Amino acid sequence: MESELSSTLESTVESVDAAEESVRRFAQDAGFADEDVYFMGLAAREILVNAVVHGNRFDPNKKVTLQLSLEAGRFTIDVLDEGAGFECGAVPDPRLAENRERLSGRGIAMAKAIMDEFSVEKKLPRGTRVRMVKRKA
Repeated sequence: MESELSSTLESTVESVDAAEESVRRFAQDAGFADEDVYFMGLAAREILVNAVVHGNRFDPNKKVTLQLSLEAGRFTIDVLDEGAGFECGAVPDPRLAENRERLSGRGIAMAKAIMDEFSVEKKLPRGTRVRMVKRKA
C-alpha cells in the first residue's frame, strides 16, 4: 500500500488536535500496531506544537504543513513551519540534570525516541522541515 496525505494548519495549538488524529488514522489504516499508532500520534503532536509555538510563534499569517506518506512499509511524517529555523543540536537535552527543571524541551527527545528516523532541515529563505520515519515491523 502506498499513499499520501497533506494538510495545512493554522498556527494554533487547537489545529494540532485534528492533525494528530489524522496521523493516527493514517498509521492505523497502514496496519501499524495500536501501540505504535498511539506513540506515532504523540511524536507528531510534539513536533506540530513546536512548529506552531516555536517556529511560527502563533503568527496567524504563517501556516504549518503536515505531510504523511507510506511507501514500502516506511511511514514518513513531515512537519514544515514558516519560522526562522533552529539547530537541533542547540536544543538542551532534557535528560541532563541541569535541564530537568525546564518547562519545555522534551518534545524533540520524545519524538526521536519513538520514531526510527528523525531529521531537521532548515529551509530557505525561512522555515524548518522535521522528518520522522517509522518502519513497519
